[in-house]
Amino acid sequence: MLDKQGFYHLLDSYNINYESIEHPAVYTMEEIFSYQIPYTEHIVKNLFLRDDKKRNYYLVTIAGTKSVDLRSLSETIPSRKLSFASEKDLLELLRLEKGHVNPMGVFNNIQQNVTVVFDKDLVGQKIGIHPMENTATVFLEFEDVKALITAHGSNIVMCDVE
Repeated sequence: MLDKQGFYHLLDSYNINYESIEHPAVYTMEEIFSYQIPYTEHIVKNLFLRDDKKRNYYLVTIAGTKSVDLRSLSETIPSRKLSFASEKDLLELLRLEKGHVNPMGVFNNIQQNVTVVFDKDLVGQKIGIHPMENTATVFLEFEDVKALITAHGSNIVMCDVE
């Protein structure tokens, strides 16, 4: 299981450049912005979604200042009607708790039934994600995150999130 220590080890083993900033636990974008850490404009928001039949699960990563229209997203991916997955599903499928979600969570998805969805706006950007815990934010290149997830064998969908 990938945990905070394993997250940093993974980045180091691939010689990925990153900057980590420790902070108090945060559960919302508003909370993280309130701590006035550097680079907040690069922090992403992560949503764990499922279709209405609970057959397909999606880990959606978008800019922290964006919001998502689930109906529009379901047409874009494409998927059946989308809604937020339960905390039980989050723990079972990604071994993460609410507030700790990040795209690297798919490393804990043994069933490999979670598709990672990235907003195309992230391409070429530095992004800020939690290192499996919400007590720090790690800033690194989007392409490095995408490459790690691809190497892990998880499905990725790139789309325009309106």
